[in-house]
Amino acid sequence: MGHTIAAAAEAPPSELGRGDAGSLFGPFVRHPALSVVAAALFLSMSGILVRFSDASPSTAATLRSGYALPFLAVVAWAEQKRLGPRSLRARRAAWIAGVFFAADLTLFHHGIELMGAGLATVFGNLQVLFVGAVAWLFLGERPTRALVLAVPVALAGVLLISGIIGGGAYGANPGLGVVVGLLTAASYAGYLLVLRRGQTTPHVAGPIFDASLACTIAAAIGGIIVGDLNLVPSLPEHAWLLILALTAQFGGGLLIAVALPRMPAVTTSLILLVQPVLAVVFSVILLSEAPSPYQVAGVGLVLVGVALGTLPIPWLSRPARADASSEAT
Repeated sequence: MGHTIAAAAEAPPSELGRGDAGSLFGPFVRHPALSVVAAALFLSMSGILVRFSDASPSTAATLRSGYALPFLAVVAWAEQKRLGPRSLRARRAAWIAGVFFAADLTLFHHGIELMGAGLATVFGNLQVLFVGAVAWLFLGERPTRALVLAVPVALAGVLLISGIIGGGAYGANPGLGVVVGLLTAASYAGYLLVLRRGQTTPHVAGPIFDASLACTIAAAIGGIIVGDLNLVPSLPEHAWLLILALTAQFGGGLLIAVALPRMPAVTTSLILLVQPVLAVVFSVILLSEAPSPYQVAGVGLVLVGVALGTLPIPWLSRPARADASSEAT
């Protein structure tokens, strides 16, 4: 399983499956980094839209995925006509990823209640730590010098933004929010890594549809268990959730799925750290959240980390492990 994920991530587009270049997402296939940046823009508004909707955590998680299903189904159907069906094994991986995503969304929405939309988004993106550790230790993805430098810099920025260092955290219970944020990050890392398991073919919309369907069912079951699920339509609550579904689940989900098998796991996660930076900015503008000087400094560190991890600097592009062995000799 791990070998398949790593191989899919490292393979050039021509090895990812016949018809890849002519898929429905050609421009995004050729520029996966831009796909992740666009997805980060969509996803950065998630917490704000949930706050606008005033929906319960389980309701928001269920309807974010549920409202996206008809749109995803149309694209998945067109994609299947062009590329053919996927294997049961690949679809099973997407269903498992959807369960991880249901946990991620529900925990994220609880985090919004505990420490605000901006910081909940920031803290949830600590998934880069989990993805990086798994990709390095178990999936055989060698970190480059750039990533070795970029990840701690970016994570230091995330910690500053979160308010753990220097204080200034928002919310009713930021201490509990930290715990929820870590669980959110772990769940999202599971979603990203397992979803890549089903991305050994050019299919993009099919895996996201399957994951969204599983997410909708799992989030609804969770909401029934804890008693906070409310599916009775109301305005403007459901209008905000429909917008959330179209931007984050439909647009953002497809764009991430395009990029996942075409970039190393840590690089994808590092670029996604643009999302919490934008979330903090949008939260200041739209929700009047006022970041402290420490948090502003954290935004700067995250941007530096993203630049280190993505700019084509030759010296920093070499594998860190190979580096160490050459220095030893």
